[in-house]
Amino acid sequence: MATYAWRGRNVRGEAVQGQLEAMTEGGVADQLMSIGVAPVHIAIAPEKTETATDNWFARLNRKPVVVEDILVFSRQMYTLNKAGVPILRAFAGLEASATKPAMVDMLKDIRASLDQGRELSAAMARHQDVFGAFYISMIRVGEMTGRLTEVFLRLNEHLEFERDVRERIKQAMRYPIFVLIAMAIAVVILNIFVIPVFANVFAGFHAELPLITRGLLAFSAWMLAWWPLLLAGAIGAVVLIRGYLNTTAGRYRWDARKLKLPIVGDIVLKATLARFARSFALSSQSGVPLVQALTVVAQTVDNAFIGSRIEQMRDGIERGETITRCAAATGVFTPVVLQMIAVGEETGELDNLLFEIAGMYERETDYNIKGLSAAIEPILLAVIAVLVLLLALGVFLPLWNLGQAAMGKGGG
Repeated sequence: MATYAWRGRNVRGEAVQGQLEAMTEGGVADQLMSIGVAPVHIAIAPEKTETATDNWFARLNRKPVVVEDILVFSRQMYTLNKAGVPILRAFAGLEASATKPAMVDMLKDIRASLDQGRELSAAMARHQDVFGAFYISMIRVGEMTGRLTEVFLRLNEHLEFERDVRERIKQAMRYPIFVLIAMAIAVVILNIFVIPVFANVFAGFHAELPLITRGLLAFSAWMLAWWPLLLAGAIGAVVLIRGYLNTTAGRYRWDARKLKLPIVGDIVLKATLARFARSFALSSQSGVPLVQALTVVAQTVDNAFIGSRIEQMRDGIERGETITRCAAATGVFTPVVLQMIAVGEETGELDNLLFEIAGMYERETDYNIKGLSAAIEPILLAVIAVLVLLLALGVFLPLWNLGQAAMGKGGG
């Protein structure tokens, strides 16, 4: 397979150009015609000669494929499949229209795998770090059931929901994080530049300082004397914590603990359960066997603790127990949700009720996210007030005592 450079005109008569891989010039022409481009010139592309420095710089600035790219890709594949465009031509068109180099390389690799006779799910599995296990499993189910077009639409809706939840949580946490960073910077500046100046002033008093002032001066002197070790200790702590969280036991314990955190724990739990319900409903509706669906969903909820509870459900179902009983044994679902699962299991409408459960959890998550900033602000204000009070008392009490002493001597 060779790389061909082409020039042509699109349906609006505009001049366009690019490069495509194909066996012959005729293959390039077929690909261009399938995407509405009339070829004018097709020739073997000259080999690129890049210096090592340019290649290194390009790799350093190379933007990776992100969720938004996969979201657009899913919507485009749904549209192309619905229009009846063959899969190879669809990927050729997407490759020709993509602007991000990482996306172009990924589409090129998938198209090459398809040319070699691999299935779409197998070709995408070569990029599992981009698509994820759930996405690839759903594509595999779509291939087996002949519902690939519908699967792409469902995956697009699923990715849109997850992106929306992440963006809303980031937006709600942006202000508290900014305040905490500002507070940390202020504390460092005060201890390095401000308090040492007052320490020199207080040293001339030759009087016993209040306890709060002595504490502030001692903490400032300790920070100035040991700041290299403090910095190294902070970096070491971050590395150790991240290493621990990358272990199976560490990830499980942290995921279980963050569900019990005040204020944010309930949001994380409901968002995770909404993802579980929507993924489970999508898998079941697409024809995935129940046990296989739970196995895949357990890997995609992005929470080791909830994932283990879903695997517990799967094991119970394999033993012949009902979905309702297995869901109740996990201890993470509310009674209302368990009742809806029981009704769905009895009526055979489990897919629709799972979507209802997902919608209910999504609405509750949205409501809690909207109140997240309002719930955190009083805590931040209380912390700021305590810091300001300690600083004010530590700095101004000695000055106040000195003034009182001076006034007493003058009055005597």
